[in-house]
Amino acid sequence: MTDSPGGTGTGPAAPRRRGRPPRASVDTGPGTRERILAAARAEFSDRGYDKTSMRGIAKAAGVDAALVHHYFGTKDEVFAAAVEVDFEPALTLSAVLGHDLDGVGERLARYFLSVWENPATRTPLIAVIRSALTHEAAAKVLRGFVLRRLLERVAADLKVPDPRFRAELAASHMIGIAIMRYVLEVEPLASADPESIVELVAPTLQRYLTEA
Repeated sequence: MTDSPGGTGTGPAAPRRRGRPPRASVDTGPGTRERILAAARAEFSDRGYDKTSMRGIAKAAGVDAALVHHYFGTKDEVFAAAVEVDFEPALTLSAVLGHDLDGVGERLARYFLSVWENPATRTPLIAVIRSALTHEAAAKVLRGFVLRRLLERVAADLKVPDPRFRAELAASHMIGIAIMRYVLEVEPLASADPESIVELVAPTLQRYLTEA
């Protein structure tokens, strides 16, 4: 008699393997990690942090859940990896700032809005922000990533007192705009021309980042 999935029957139940599943049972090729990460981004985007599970990510990627744990460890670590991919365009901010800070407020505002105006980057970013606003674990991951990878890079290029604080003020200003315009879709901001936003916001960002 064949054992049932729950372990009932005439023979002993086969224990569920932990850790990395057998190589023959899954695709462990070089693109597997990327496929899992793509599935994770889609799941977090569609379902939010709270309703996304490791098992659901594995199913979407077509792999065993143990393989997701093998590559990423915990759900928080999968989310952190997804955040890094979603915020990858923002990691070039230090290049946008450059060593010449004249006009940096305008460059920063225009670049930030260009990332959010692009549907390919806007959709996952909205999912990340929503997750961080509704779940502390997601917020903790996002805070750590933004502080370590983004604001420290910006602050390193500033020549003002309290550069980290100035960078955080600039970030809070732009993230507030993103939430109001793209997440909550508050009018008239939601349908305003991006250039009109840049024109009004740039002087404030310039003051944050350059005025002593």
